[in-house]
Amino acid sequence: MPPFKDELGVDAGRRLAAEMARAWSAFPARRFTRGLADALEPLELLARGDELAARLQQTLPPAFADAAAVLHWVAASPTFTGWIVLPCGGFVARAGLDEPDVALPLLAALTPRGSSEFAVRPFIERHPTLTYEYLHRWALDPDEHVRRLVSEGTRPRLPWARLLRSLIADPMPNVALLDALADDPSPYVRRSVANHLNDIAKDHPDLALELAEQWSDRSANAAWTARHGLRTLVKRGDPRALRLLGASVDEDVRLVAFEPDHPRIRVGDTVTLTFTLSLDRTDGEPVDAVVDYRVHYVGARGAKAPKVFKLTRRTLVPGEPLTITRRHRFDDVSIRHIHPGRHQIDVQVNGRVLGSTSVDVER
Repeated sequence: MPPFKDELGVDAGRRLAAEMARAWSAFPARRFTRGLADALEPLELLARGDELAARLQQTLPPAFADAAAVLHWVAASPTFTGWIVLPCGGFVARAGLDEPDVALPLLAALTPRGSSEFAVRPFIERHPTLTYEYLHRWALDPDEHVRRLVSEGTRPRLPWARLLRSLIADPMPNVALLDALADDPSPYVRRSVANHLNDIAKDHPDLALELAEQWSDRSANAAWTARHGLRTLVKRGDPRALRLLGASVDEDVRLVAFEPDHPRIRVGDTVTLTFTLSLDRTDGEPVDAVVDYRVHYVGARGAKAPKVFKLTRRTLVPGEPLTITRRHRFDDVSIRHIHPGRHQIDVQVNGRVLGSTSVDVER
């Protein structure tokens, strides 16, 4: 499989140049692509987007309004899709930051082709009042991509993007926007609102819970958004979050047995975890249980904070033990390097750790 960064390789750069030339016959495509392979090769994906955005700034009309007119034509092209949209948003954030009334409508036109969630963030920081006027307008837009831009672009902790520190400190400017979109008919939009709520929960759990409680009573769509936006608090075992999911918080759930199929493995191998849960009674009402497991990965300087993995949600019936099996691979991935050592694994039910086992990992 080719590296992910190749989504914005030389071929993508040439496609982007062709789109520009179709919209504006004077576009200097050769100058845009000159030396492109050597320029892109050492760069990762987002840096490649920055390089292409810089080349657009050198080759589109110098007056931003004229360049914006070209990009509006490009945005209407049915072949203008995928990662080549990213550097266009980057260009708008570079060249149009001082002309927000031209730039922001352009970002709304681009976002159905490829999200403008990164590009809108500098405008939130530089022109908050005007940008929020547009955001409130966009929250009512008939296009789901534009509505999603409202919730995704304002996320305080949007992955791959720079943090919006003012909104981490005070997320209240976003509350009315999220409230308007919490029961949006589009799952695409609701998923973004849920992710935004999860961002808020990391810094302002009480506010996130307050919003989730309001949404849970509003509609089925809003209740879905609330449930999916509380995953960080559920992993922490927050009682209010668990109750919103319908899980029992104070019930006596017991871990009867927990063991891996292999106590010693090598990096890249998979271990099968098997455990049995039971209630400490033989009668009464069933218990709704949110079941997770936590892995204490060994780091270069000892054990790290546990990583919680969502497992299942099951109903525990008195007198009927429940056995659960899950396969877990200890392999290097882009965000995690597996170090040799003893890795502790916990079973967590409704936010409580019920027991642990361990696996020795070798290279």
